[in-house]
Amino acid sequence: MNGDDKRKMLQLFQDTAGMTANQRLIVMLYAMHPTDRAGTVVETAAELAKLLGMSPTVFSRTRRQIIKAGWLEESERLAHISYYRLSPKATGESVVVELRRAT
Repeated sequence: MNGDDKRKMLQLFQDTAGMTANQRLIVMLYAMHPTDRAGTVVETAAELAKLLGMSPTVFSRTRRQIIKAGWLEESERLAHISYYRLSPKATGESVVVELRRAT
């Protein structure tokens, strides 16, 4: 982890200060976990819950709260399994593309 990554993690800790401990754990797990090119964490809720020592039910319920609050977004769905990534709110990145006048 380089200096810029550390600054981003510290900023995310500050930004999530009002969340519950479980919510913050899940956001930080998504921030630190390996992702694909689209930023998606390609592991199931059961696998991620096991990493945190949570039951899959608690993990899924807490993740739904985080999604509703805008910290995570669904990235892709394979069959009945959804995969998620950090939203622009969590990454601090702007995904707005300026419109240009057609000439």
